[in-house]
Amino acid sequence: MPNKLKSRKNKLKTHKATSKRFRVTGSGKLVRSKGGKGHLRRNRSKRAKGMLDTTVPVEGKEFQKRIKKLLPYLDKNH
Repeated sequence: MPNKLKSRKNKLKTHKATSKRFRVTGSGKLVRSKGGKGHLRRNRSKRAKGMLDTTVPVEGKEFQKRIKKLLPYLDKNH
């Protein structure tokens, strides 16, 4: 029997820069980490440095929609 070519959808590529910046919590919220952690932290107060560790939920439906387009497999892997 000849092999029939199955029509398959192409795999979608994950936008790697976005995948490093955003993640989904257990309850399904989209969260991001705060910026400004690269360098020049020695001049900041301990409280200001501690506030950089917290994650912030992504506000706005349009932003969430854009991020989910860039990360097509985000919900499957959390």
